[in-house]
Amino acid sequence: MSDKMRNLIVRAITGALFVAIMVVCFLRPVAMVFLFSLITGLTIWEYCGLVNAEKEITVNRFISTVAGVYFFLAVAGINSGYIQTSGVFIPYLLTIVYLFISELYTKNANAINDWAYTMLAQMYIALPLSMINVLAFRQSADGTISFYYLLPLCVFIFLWVNDTGAYCSGSLFGRHKLFPRISPGKSWEGSIGGGLFVLLTAGAIGYYENQGTNLSGLTVAQWIGLGLTIVLFGTWGDLVESLFKRTLGIKDSGNILPGHGGMLDRFDSSLMAIPASAIYLYTLTLF
Repeated sequence: MSDKMRNLIVRAITGALFVAIMVVCFLRPVAMVFLFSLITGLTIWEYCGLVNAEKEITVNRFISTVAGVYFFLAVAGINSGYIQTSGVFIPYLLTIVYLFISELYTKNANAINDWAYTMLAQMYIALPLSMINVLAFRQSADGTISFYYLLPLCVFIFLWVNDTGAYCSGSLFGRHKLFPRISPGKSWEGSIGGGLFVLLTAGAIGYYENQGTNLSGLTVAQWIGLGLTIVLFGTWGDLVESLFKRTLGIKDSGNILPGHGGMLDRFDSSLMAIPASAIYLYTLTLF
């Protein structure tokens, strides 16, 4: 068996297991919170390892990871109704203050770089991933909080459909580069094709949901709007991570997922799509 065929098989098996685990985790709130807290920790740990390899950058890998996971769990506790007080964020804030003050005593060469990359781990990874809880735990008019798997799951369904549709469309019709400076493999034709597949998928899901109890409260048009939001910000998320890797001079962020690279490689699109989806749903409540 050739190396190319072996790599293709490994990639297919890893991808299938990844999709299965992601889908199953959304069926139970505890499973979702556990898996995404693990994803948050692994992604921040990977990120800190990458930036610490650069000159004059020293990020406290352990404390940054613990802080990010704690923040995710705190947001999950508040949104699920399990925790009633916002005081749960006090330990997180104390940790952030510590990460600033500790730089006074480390004698590192460039404190501003250390602070910037430390805070980037929280803003780029911990905060966006924690917003999955905003999508999953929905509050009704009477204040009752319920777990609703379809909205957070659809973020990933739309991203997967977009990736598949963009690959197929780009392979067949790709002529014009989308962002050659950052990601020379992407084309406008691929991006548009992937987006159209997502809009069709979003419309079908919206139609199906509106035939039943419609727990999300979204119309078909609003589901299509959610799909468009995820396509746009998912594409930007992919490009942002590509820029991050180009800045560091690396091809893959890691090798934890055979055939798929690292955690940042796997969740790059969702780091923009998840918070954008939360903002989109919140905006709908204003009108």
